[in-house]
Amino acid sequence: MFSNSKVVFIVNPIAGTKPKHMITAAIAKHFPADSCEIVFTEYGGHAHEIAMQKVEEGYGNIIAVGGDGTVNEVASALVNTTCKLGIIPAGSGNGLARHLHIPVQLHASLEVIKNHKTQLIDAGRVNNRYFFCTCGTGFDASVGKKFAGDSRRGMVSYVRATIHQYIVYSPKKYVLKTGNHKVKLEAFLVTFANSGQYGNNAYIAPNAKIDDGLLDLCILRPFPKTSTLELGLRLFFKNIDQSPYLELLRVKKATLKRKGKRRITIHLDGEPMKTRATLKVKVIPEALQVMVPLRKPVRKPKLLPKQPAVLKKLYPKKA
Repeated sequence: MFSNSKVVFIVNPIAGTKPKHMITAAIAKHFPADSCEIVFTEYGGHAHEIAMQKVEEGYGNIIAVGGDGTVNEVASALVNTTCKLGIIPAGSGNGLARHLHIPVQLHASLEVIKNHKTQLIDAGRVNNRYFFCTCGTGFDASVGKKFAGDSRRGMVSYVRATIHQYIVYSPKKYVLKTGNHKVKLEAFLVTFANSGQYGNNAYIAPNAKIDDGLLDLCILRPFPKTSTLELGLRLFFKNIDQSPYLELLRVKKATLKRKGKRRITIHLDGEPMKTRATLKVKVIPEALQVMVPLRKPVRKPKLLPKQPAVLKKLYPKKA
């Protein structure tokens, strides 16, 4: 349990499908009323404002109750501070919580908060905005925009948005620069992954480590429609990195430009936003303290994929 440190739960009342009165009742059961504060968000960006205020007021433990968008808002206020982030997963995807093995079951996730074990993780930054799971442009950003416009939450709505965008979406052309190397490419999507998954255990970067000081740059090249089902299954079987259509590169920083555009749609941890067409992306090592379970499941390590085509273009072998 916490000792002499203020605790606040920042609750997004419209995230996911869990009834929020059940969440607040569970919080009250696990934490005495005089030991914590519960605050509800009222509009987009409000969670970030509340978190910033609580940091200034000396709160040492700030708990985000919601989906990855809510977690992003709160976590962005805590980067490079001594404050600790707690997560009560209550969204549609819960990508960061799942990557850190934080249980999606309400009372189990509250036990993680009570145990108060922390892990230091990296953050990503794109055009001065932070992300903690994934940031991307292309098909995934298009799906995020469609889903955000749907008044209904949950997995069914997300699948509906994915199918709709798949029908209308076409690959885009980009220029990628890493270090002194530049390459032109066409891609269905380009994702910078700090953690392994988008959410709902859909792994775009199965071998990504959230504390290695690197981002996994994932480039899904155009593919035949006959490979659609296979790629979808690979996402959930954690082996899309073995697909011949996915290029993977680990970077500390990179610049990605969408050709012929001034502004584009990207997503930050699943939340869509408009930004300039040149994305300047970098990793911020050891940026955030997050509360995690005392024990994590032991999983058999996977081998890294072989050097993909984009690596050969960027770093050709010497003769």
